[in-house]
Amino acid sequence: MEPLTWTGSLGTILNPVFGIAIALYLVAVVVQNVMAFIAGPVTLQANPDGTLQSRGGVIGLLETASKYLLLVIVAALLAYIVIPLFMGYGQAGIVGEMSKRFLPVWIALVVLFVVSIRYKRRLGLYGKLFDSTVGMIGFALVMFWVFTALFFGVFDWIATHDYLTQVSGLKNKVPGVAVPEGTAGLLPHYLLGGDNLARDVFSRMVAGSTFVIAIAPLATLFAFMVGITLGLPAGYYGGKLDTVLSFLANLILAFPVILLFYLLVTPEIVQTGIPSYMAAFLFFFPLIFFFVLLNSRYYTQPAKRTAIMIPVLGILGWLYLSVINQRGTVINFLPPWLDGFDITVLVVFVSVVFVNAPTVFRIVRGLTLDLRTRDYVAAAQTRGEGAWYIMLWEILPNARGPLIVDFCLRIGYTTILLGTLGFFGLGLPPESPDWGSTINEGRKLLLVFAHPALPPALALMSLVLGLNLLADGLREESLKD
Repeated sequence: MEPLTWTGSLGTILNPVFGIAIALYLVAVVVQNVMAFIAGPVTLQANPDGTLQSRGGVIGLLETASKYLLLVIVAALLAYIVIPLFMGYGQAGIVGEMSKRFLPVWIALVVLFVVSIRYKRRLGLYGKLFDSTVGMIGFALVMFWVFTALFFGVFDWIATHDYLTQVSGLKNKVPGVAVPEGTAGLLPHYLLGGDNLARDVFSRMVAGSTFVIAIAPLATLFAFMVGITLGLPAGYYGGKLDTVLSFLANLILAFPVILLFYLLVTPEIVQTGIPSYMAAFLFFFPLIFFFVLLNSRYYTQPAKRTAIMIPVLGILGWLYLSVINQRGTVINFLPPWLDGFDITVLVVFVSVVFVNAPTVFRIVRGLTLDLRTRDYVAAAQTRGEGAWYIMLWEILPNARGPLIVDFCLRIGYTTILLGTLGFFGLGLPPESPDWGSTINEGRKLLLVFAHPALPPALALMSLVLGLNLLADGLREESLKD
C-alpha cells in the first residue's frame, strides 16, 4: 500500500488558501504595528449606542483585513477537520485520518459547548466562562485531551495500534508509512510514523494522555484538600498554630522542586517505605476534610448528619485503604478481596501532592487572613456558628475564585512536572507511553528523525496552554463579580 501524504487530495485546494491567508495575515499584522508607531495619536469616536467606531485610514483598513484573514484561517482549519469525515480512507491524507480517529472527541466537544452555552446563565462561574473567548479556547483545548483520555482509557477508541507493539521494519519510519500486510491494527498505516522501537507514535501520543489526565487533576485535588484543611485554621486562628504550619510549609518550599522529586522517586528512597508512609499521611486529609465539612454543616441535625456521614466516610475510608495498600510495599495488610485497586505510579502521585500542598496552604492561609475580617464572618460569629462552619461555609466559598484559577494553573504545573519525571525516567515503568518518556526517547535522534518527539511535545504544550488560557478566562470572569 502507498504511504499517505499529509493532506492528500484535500490539500490541492486548501493548502494554497491556508498558506496565502497566513502569509497575508502576518504581513497585515506587521505593517499594522509599524504604522501604529509612525502614525500620530488617534481619538476613538463612539457610536450612538456606545460602541466604538472602527478606525479609518490605512490602519483601520489593516485591522479589518486582519480580522477577515483570521476568519479565513479558522475556516480553513475547520475544513481540514470536517471535510475528511465525509471522504474515503486516505483521500484526505494523514490529517484527515487523524480527524476521523478523533470523531468521538469532536462530537463530545460540540455537545458540551452547545449545552453549556445554552444554559450558561444557570451555571454560575462555569457558565460565565463562555462569555470569554480566551476562556473558551483554553477550555476547548483542555477538554479535547480529557475526552481523548476518556475514550481511549474506557472504550479503547481513537488509537490505531497497540502502543506497545513493535512492527518489524518500521523503526523511525516517517509519518504515513504503510505497515506490512498481516500486521494487527485498525489502519494499514502509522499515521505519525514509528519511533525508535518501531511502535506507533500516534497511538502512544493518545495513550499518553490517559496518564496525564488521570494523575494531574486528581493529584492537584488532593493537594488542595491538604492545603485547605491546614490553611483555613492557620489563617483563621493565627498564633502558634499558624507559626508552626507556616514554618513547615516554608521548609518544604525551600527545597528546589525538581531536586525534591528526584529524592522522592529514586529507588533507594522507595525501598525504605517513605513514599508509602507519606501516602498514608497525606491521603488521610480528604477524610478529615469531608468529616469536618459534613459535621459542621449538619451539626444541629444529628440524625441527618449520621445518615450522610456513615456512607460517605465508609466509601472514602475504603478508597483510602485501597490507595495506601500496595502489594510489594511496606503497607500491605488488606486481603485481596477488599483491596479495590493498586496505583502503579503511587510514588509519582505522592510526590505531586507533597510538592503542591505547601503552596496551596500559603494561598488559602493568605485568603483566610483577609476574609476573616469581613462582615459576614462577624455575623456568623454573632449567630453562634462554630469555627469550622465559618471556615468551610463562609470563608471558603468566598475564596473560590482565586482558588479555582490557581487550581487550573497548578494542573498545568503538575503536567509539566509529570513530563519532567517521565523525561528523566523517574518513578515510571520503562514502557510507559507518557509524554515525557516519549519525548526523551525521541530527542536522542531529534536531528535525524523529528517525528517521534514532536507529537507528544506539541500535545504537552497544547494541554498546558489550554490550562493557562482557561485560568485567564476564569480570572477575567471572576473579577466581574
